[in-house]
Amino acid sequence: MRRPEKQIADKETLGTILNKSIVCRIGMCRDNIPYVVPMNFAYHGNALYLHAAKEGKKLDMMAENPHVCFEMEYKAEVSPAPTSCGWSMKYYSIIGWGNASILNDPEDKTKALNLLMDKYADETNDSYPDSVLSKTAIIKVEITELTGKFSGYSKPSTCGSGNE
Repeated sequence: MRRPEKQIADKETLGTILNKSIVCRIGMCRDNIPYVVPMNFAYHGNALYLHAAKEGKKLDMMAENPHVCFEMEYKAEVSPAPTSCGWSMKYYSIIGWGNASILNDPEDKTKALNLLMDKYADETNDSYPDSVLSKTAIIKVEITELTGKFSGYSKPSTCGSGNE
C-alpha cells in the first residue's frame, strides 16, 4: 500500500467493514477483458456469498477463470473544503482477492441465503421452495487476500464503534 499510515490490517476491523458494507463490487476477467458488477453479499467464515441467477456473463466468466477481485466501502462520503483542491473523501474500504465457486448442494445454498437475509432483512422466514433454489446460483468466494484502508477518519480499532 502506497500510504501505510492509512492501512487497516486488524482482522476484527476488516471483518466489521465486510459485515457493515452494503454492496460488493466483484471483478472478473476473461480474454484479458475485465468485468465488474455490484452485488449483494454476506460474509461468513473467510468467504463471501453472493446471490445470482443460474446463467449469465458473470457465471460464464467465473467458470473460465475463478480468480476474482472485490471492493467495498463503508461510511463513504464527500468531505468538502473551502478550496477545490482541498476536497476529499472519507471512507473505510476493502479490496480483496479470492477464488469463486458455485454452490450446488441445496442445504449449502439455503445456509448462504439465510446469511444474505440476516444481513439485509429485519425479519425472515428462512424458507426457500425447491422451485426457487433450483433457479438460484450462490457464488462462494474463498478469500485469499484482504487489505483495508481508511481516509478522513481517525485510525479505527473497530470502525463504527465511536472512535472515528
